[in-house]
Amino acid sequence: MDKRVTIVDVARHAQVSVTAVSKVLRNAYGASPAMREKVQQAIAELGYRPSAAARGLRGQTYTIGVMIPELRNLFFADVIDGINAQIGDTDYQVLIAPGCNGEKAEARVMDAMIDRSMDGLVLIAPVSSKKRLNEVARTVPTVVVGRHGSSPAYDSVTDDDVAGAALVVDHLADLGHRRIAHIEHHETDRVRLAEMPNAQRAAGYRDAMARRGLEPVIASTSYTHEGGYLGAKELLARAELPTAIFAGADVVALGALEAIAEAGLSVPGDISVAGYDNSALAAFGPVSLTSVDQDGRQMGADAARLLLDRIRDRDRRTTQVKLSPNLVARRTTAGPASP
Repeated sequence: MDKRVTIVDVARHAQVSVTAVSKVLRNAYGASPAMREKVQQAIAELGYRPSAAARGLRGQTYTIGVMIPELRNLFFADVIDGINAQIGDTDYQVLIAPGCNGEKAEARVMDAMIDRSMDGLVLIAPVSSKKRLNEVARTVPTVVVGRHGSSPAYDSVTDDDVAGAALVVDHLADLGHRRIAHIEHHETDRVRLAEMPNAQRAAGYRDAMARRGLEPVIASTSYTHEGGYLGAKELLARAELPTAIFAGADVVALGALEAIAEAGLSVPGDISVAGYDNSALAAFGPVSLTSVDQDGRQMGADAARLLLDRIRDRDRRTTQVKLSPNLVARRTTAGPASP
């Protein structure tokens, strides 16, 4: 057909009323099994697709918007897998957009999702102000993933990033390392900084180093491959080299591995490296990166579950879920080389 198939076309093809088709589409009471079969056959033969815009006017579009900071970080794919697994048996469809780690870009994405009448939003590690997030959550059901702190407007799912960073420090210190460096994500907004996972990991690193009687060694760059590369180069240029590097994310660790290899050093022979996220690349044989598993799939599943609950009941009390991380030791960490 050369035009969009409508509910009227389906009714005519099935030789039933438009109301009957509507009942079948909404799975409402009053449609007999024979009626449902006729309508579903007509839908299949005509290739009918419900209009999201029309559904939005009736109150639901059955779409969920997911905003991620960037597309290159494989950890976010784990979170999305968890979301999809949770909503797989529902009528909802996930639509994804990158927020690009910036307030302006995030504002455009969130506004676009609201304008398209999405039923709910999952915002992964948003950098927008708390005021802005609360405004969005009061407009549309919202779950925030990765960002700490509570809100009366939105639910949240986080990893215990402080504990996760301590797992890395303790693992490396138990291996005999004393010069353990950390590549952190630099931010200037100190008010917002405390809620972000990178800040929690940096705090956890400092606390664990102090508990072990060790001096912190820090390079501030960004949670990107380039940030890991530049951070490692900075650390390798210092008078006293670290014997181990805790990269704040797996993607950062990959950049650090590149800089270490470029300097003619080996991992873990000269320097041990640990990441965070336990993404698919960490387990990849040639990489075999020691990393903290914060169970991204479970975070995504919890976020989707909370969002569906919030869609069904906008007035229920907000919920904060915090997962406990685990360290997965692989070939990039070992005891320090002899002096």
